[in-house]
Amino acid sequence: MKPSWKGSITFGLVDINIELYSAIAPHIIGFKLLHSTCLKPISYQRWCTHCKKEVSWAEIEKGIRLKDGTYFVMTQANIKKLKPTRTTNIAIAEFVDPSSLDPILFNEHYYITPSMTAYQQYAFLLFAHAMADLNKVAIGQFVMRDKEYLVAIRPYKNILLLTTLNYSYEIKKLAQLGELTIPKFNPKELKLAGQLITSMSHKTFDINKYKDTFAQELVKKISRLEKGIIISSEKKKIKKNTEPSMLEALKKSIKYAKKNKS
Repeated sequence: MKPSWKGSITFGLVDINIELYSAIAPHIIGFKLLHSTCLKPISYQRWCTHCKKEVSWAEIEKGIRLKDGTYFVMTQANIKKLKPTRTTNIAIAEFVDPSSLDPILFNEHYYITPSMTAYQQYAFLLFAHAMADLNKVAIGQFVMRDKEYLVAIRPYKNILLLTTLNYSYEIKKLAQLGELTIPKFNPKELKLAGQLITSMSHKTFDINKYKDTFAQELVKKISRLEKGIIISSEKKKIKKNTEPSMLEALKKSIKYAKKNKS
């Protein structure tokens, strides 16, 4: 793997040389937009709605729309001045309890590895084990690819895991969705809901049993088409069911869950 960033972690007077590697590799099947009549790819033009013509990249500027409808033009010189200065270190500001980090803050994940020298590896592992012993997460900031990131660093197996965090002003407020009125729950339904949760519970989470079935089936169909195998399109009839009562639905769900678990 190629490192996404090279630098160091600093806290107090301690400086540890590290490298960041992206921990996630999304498997996405890319769809192309095609013209339905000829099945050829659609292309996009950089079209000026005022001049009614296509423009080249050389004629394009970046701008921010103002309240009066005009634009403040950001020239390359202005953008260069405003860009944060690239840092070579992740400055640790504080250590916090893992429970104090709301999951909605989490964004992207990166593996952190130390440089190859014996001293740097020792310092890296000492830092990781000290955090693990105290059950703490390090909070810091650094600049990568022209953006200043707020990050959380925690022990992860034999290395460290860096997670970029969303800033508070980037998170949408729940108040925008409107408040839900909490009803008075039926005690029988609440008890059955608890039984259903218990019947579907496991001590550990095994992610390997979950697959992206849509992507897998799509890959199979593409493979068959490339081999010249004709795929028939059969439509399954969907039975329309009337909505059952909550008690009835919970009871049936518990029976199904127990049968499925066994």
